[in-house]
Amino acid sequence: MEAMEVDSSSKNGGFLLQRKQSLYTSLDSCFEIKKEEMYRGQQFSQIYYARLYLMRTLLYSLVPNWKPLLPVCTVLGLEEGKECIIVGTLYKHMKLKPSILEEYSKERSAIPLVKPHNFIHPDDYLVLEDESGRVKLRGDVLLPSVYVTGIVVALLGKGSDAGYFWVEDILEAGLPHQVERPIESGEDKYVILVSGLGVGSSSSNPLQFQLLVDHITGHLGDAKEQSIAAKIVQVIIAGNSVEIPCGLLNGQNLSSKDQSRLSEPIKELDILLTQIAAGVPVDIMPGPNDPANFSLPQQPLHRCLFPGASAYNTFKSCHNPHSLKLDDVSLLGTSGQNVDDLEKYSDAKGKLDSMERTLRWRHLAPTAPNTLGCYPFTDRDPFFLESCPHVYFIGNQEKYDTRLIKGEEGQIVRLICIPRFSETGVAVVLNMRNLECHTLSFGTQFG
Repeated sequence: MEAMEVDSSSKNGGFLLQRKQSLYTSLDSCFEIKKEEMYRGQQFSQIYYARLYLMRTLLYSLVPNWKPLLPVCTVLGLEEGKECIIVGTLYKHMKLKPSILEEYSKERSAIPLVKPHNFIHPDDYLVLEDESGRVKLRGDVLLPSVYVTGIVVALLGKGSDAGYFWVEDILEAGLPHQVERPIESGEDKYVILVSGLGVGSSSSNPLQFQLLVDHITGHLGDAKEQSIAAKIVQVIIAGNSVEIPCGLLNGQNLSSKDQSRLSEPIKELDILLTQIAAGVPVDIMPGPNDPANFSLPQQPLHRCLFPGASAYNTFKSCHNPHSLKLDDVSLLGTSGQNVDDLEKYSDAKGKLDSMERTLRWRHLAPTAPNTLGCYPFTDRDPFFLESCPHVYFIGNQEKYDTRLIKGEEGQIVRLICIPRFSETGVAVVLNMRNLECHTLSFGTQFG
């Protein structure tokens, strides 16, 4: 644990405003790819075995309270007409799931390709798999459109002579245990959540970002606004902070002019991050467009990219997903890839529904490694949720949205969709005291 040393104050009308501080604890160690885990040709099946072992142990502990008198079988041990419980990993057979071979053959045909937003189809069906075998699932309670490949569940039902398992009831892991936090204790402390800054992109407005920086650092507004800004204890930037012109990266040697064009957005971002870090602790996460590794968990952006901001101990380059604790409030978030991918392969009313499902399935990225890029861990699954966060956020969304959900054991989680700042000019403000949040909008239109 470490307390942030922030020496940021603002004089206004003779009064000296002292910035509030919070105790910061990083919980990112599980997302770090350690030296002994370096890639040596291992297959992705290992992470599924690790996930099944973790989740099955958990589900076995929940079964006695769910259906106490029924036996638990393996897929191979199913008997026709005998009611039992089976635990395994779901696999979703999808008619429209993209295939690189099909895409190649279609590209060579004269018919233009139409890329659908979502790949679900009425003919999709689910299969349950464990170490002993796999069985096709049927039943009215298990909707293929809701689930995706990679989720571990317990199913109650009967085997049939036609070779499928008729599902009568389903048990998901549910929200994990949550460490209690004091109810509405202490004073207002704010966390600024921003995403999709897109420095260097055509939609990015430098003035908009500068206004956000000035607000955070207390250089904007009257005495009242500055007193609110002094209560900002943390800034979290959730991915896609820069947009590098990819057209320059064609495998050829770059001219000095093109090298300058590549580095310009990162230099501009560093200047702004330095201004924030001089007054407030700031965490920056990598996103799909940032100069970081593609597969989850993304490792921190290298500190050499930010020579100015790195000089401050308030600046932290973090993993994606990112997990941290501020005082008594635990926060967990991603740059959006996990939920964006989930939305392609399942049906939900919105991003918040998909976020809630990942918590109830107790897995941050269930579609990894099937359709979402993921590092091939051999003996662990870092996306398994051992504890329930108080705040769960995703970045790079089209619009701001939020919801407060409650678990059966009294867990309370604030879900937040952070919109792309370069397109909306909107940042999200979270009050750690009561988990309430609102938006800050930075328009640059002058009439």
